[in-house]
Amino acid sequence: MSVQKGNLYLIPCPLGDVAPMAVLPISVKNAVEKIDHYIVEHEKNARRFIKSVVPEKQQSALKIQEINKFTNETEIPPMLDSCLEGFDVGIISDAGCPGIADPGARAVQYAHEKGIRVVPLVGPSSILLAMMASGFNGQNFTFNGYLPIEKSERKTELKRLEKLSKDFDQSQLFIETPYRNNQMLQSLTENLHPQTRICVACDITLPSEYIKTASAELWKKIKVDLHKRPTLFIIQG
Repeated sequence: MSVQKGNLYLIPCPLGDVAPMAVLPISVKNAVEKIDHYIVEHEKNARRFIKSVVPEKQQSALKIQEINKFTNETEIPPMLDSCLEGFDVGIISDAGCPGIADPGARAVQYAHEKGIRVVPLVGPSSILLAMMASGFNGQNFTFNGYLPIEKSERKTELKRLEKLSKDFDQSQLFIETPYRNNQMLQSLTENLHPQTRICVACDITLPSEYIKTASAELWKKIKVDLHKRPTLFIIQG
């Protein structure tokens, strides 16, 4: 007799230090209450999140596997064995939505190959929230991840993205290591056309949230400290 497969739940979590249920729907709490098997980016962070959502949940009962950029491709399919045995499994990223700029996407790929139902739950995505608040074209945008660190390479890439944004009316999103955010903003104001618009979306959903869109020319006059604060940058020519 074949066992009915469990589902793979994509469980979003907060984007920073904020009460989880202030930004998450009840469906996330319901999922965490019933799921004991997890695939996570970092076990310590995931356990802290689970405890904050369902304090009464017994931590010793949790079965947690880690998936990150160092995980070998051959290690991923066995992570879904619990689903094949009839258990629901949850994927939890360190912040935001699993599978979006997140290594959990690799597990989702195998779930589809194995005929496992994938259930995405509603939650905060810094990429979508930044786009919503930017005033830029939400019908045509690209997330580019990290840009080159070396100055000349970064300048070349910024010019390329700026041209794409102008030629195709396409918003260009990217991120930087938080301790280099201020340098990134300076690079934008120095290398982009004065009228190219820049949106800086920082600490999204947190009490310290800061979101502003202005031209590169105006940004030269704006004083803001982005150091070590999770930030998304968007440009549109």
